[in-house]
Formats: sequence, structure tokens, C-alpha cells
Amino acid sequence: MSTLFIAEVSSNHHQSIERCYQFIDSASEIGCQAVKFQLFRINQLFTQDVISSNSDIQSRVKWELPLEFIPLISEKCKKNKILFGCTPFYIDAVNYLSPYVDFFKIASYELLWLDLISACSKTNKPLILSSGMANINEIKAAVKVAKNNNCTDLSLLHCVSGYPTPLDQCNLKAINILKSLDKDIKIGWSDHSKNPDVLNRAINHWNAKIIEFHLDLDGEGGEYKSGHCWLPNEIEPVISSTKLFELIDGNGVKESLLVEENERFWRADPSDGLRPLKSIRNLNLK
Repeated sequence: MSTLFIAEVSSNHHQSIERCYQFIDSASEIGCQAVKFQLFRINQLFTQDVISSNSDIQSRVKWELPLEFIPLISEKCKKNKILFGCTPFYIDAVNYLSPYVDFFKIASYELLWLDLISACSKTNKPLILSSGMANINEIKAAVKVAKNNNCTDLSLLHCVSGYPTPLDQCNLKAINILKSLDKDIKIGWSDHSKNPDVLNRAINHWNAKIIEFHLDLDGEGGEYKSGHCWLPNEIEPVISSTKLFELIDGNGVKESLLVEENERFWRADPSDGLRPLKSIRNLNLK
């Protein structure tokens, strides 16, 4: 299975459908197989006392994705032959998204909200869980709820909820712990490091099957200043290298390959140790 790259638009869309379209086009052009948005409402994401006392959180109302964009984004993704995923941050969002998305994603901050995981699982859509800040028992509980509610296509991402994540706290070895939970679960890395070496290590050493990363188009997105969002020209070489490595690795079967077909006959014949094989010696060889 090749590595699945998911471009996380997050809150960088400016509430512009044209900019959403640009994200989908860009994700497709740089080699991603999926793009992911977030559906939240500030008054269903934070308590009222937090909203009223925090001007930064109040301003995030400008980050909300308009509901009427969802079917348009879905159609655009289909035209681009790219998967459309979305993170619901309230229960009703699950039912609204279900007819349009190819997969659901549970954010790290919602991993403890088992009712939300249950609601996503019951749609029979593929589900991805992010595990930032979580300990192994919390992760096991989330996985159990997903499986008990008929989720048959479950993925789990190692994640560190630091924006950006320091290199010495990426803890990629934890990917192996997640792999040990269930052989049927696909394991990957949700990146906040914005470092090519981290992605390459996760893929080529720890065999991460999914890479989710935050994408911005131009450095003008709402979350870009936090330092964890990639620009297209920064992430494209990583994706291209990964696809090249997968091509180079081949299928792992030790057999004669197409490029060797003619050379097989020029091996030493075991009867006399001379080249080519006796079966072609009487042919007109040059």
C-alpha cells in the first residue's frame, strides 16, 4: 500500500469557496490523494465563559467553514479525483457531512469524546483518529468504541499537539506502539513539525501509511503564522520522493525482471561454463 498524503486545509480557507477550490487543485497537483477540511462552530467548540473572555477565540468565527460549501467542495474533489475528508467538531455535523465526505477524521482534542467517535463510526465511512496528547489507555478506549460501532476501516495517527512540534518531541517510535494495538488498523503520522526529515523518517523507517499535514497556499492562511503549515513548494518534493522510493522499492519478489529478459540467455551454461546458454548458441548472435 502506498503512502496516503492528506492535505489539511484547517482554517486557512478565508471563508472563500474559490480559495477552497484552490486548495483542492493545489493538493491534487502536488500529489496528495486526499484533502481535509474542518467543520466547527465556535459556540459549539468552546464554553461561553471562554468565548466571552478570549478575544482570540472570538475572532475564530472567521475560520468557520460555511455549510453551503460542503456539497461544492465534495463535487470539486470528485472532479479532481481526490478524496474529501472532514473533521466534525459537533454531533450534528456528522449527519450533515455524511452524504458528502469520503472519510471522517477525529481531531486529537476530541479523542475523549466517545459519543462523537460513535456517531462517525455508525455512518460506515472510513474513520481516522488523531492521538495528540493521548495516553495508550485513552487511545484504546477510542479504538474500542469505533470498532464496537461498526467501523471497519479505521486508521490511527500518531500526533504531537505542539504548533510547531519540536524535533526532539516528535517521538516517532510511538508509531510502533500504535501498530501493536490491532493489525487491521492503518497507522500514520499527523505532522505539525513542518520538517522533511520527520516525514521521511516516519514513512521510510517507521512505515507510516498515512501522512496528514497542514497546507497553506501563500502564507496568508489563518493558521500559517503558528509555524506548522507547509506551502505547496515545500511539501511537493517530500511527496515526489516518497512516490519515487515506492517505485524503486518494487514488489519485493526476487525474480527476473523485464529489463533482464534478454540478458538471461547470456548467462554461463552450467555444462561448460561458457556464455551464452546452449539453447541460443546456434542462433545468429551479434
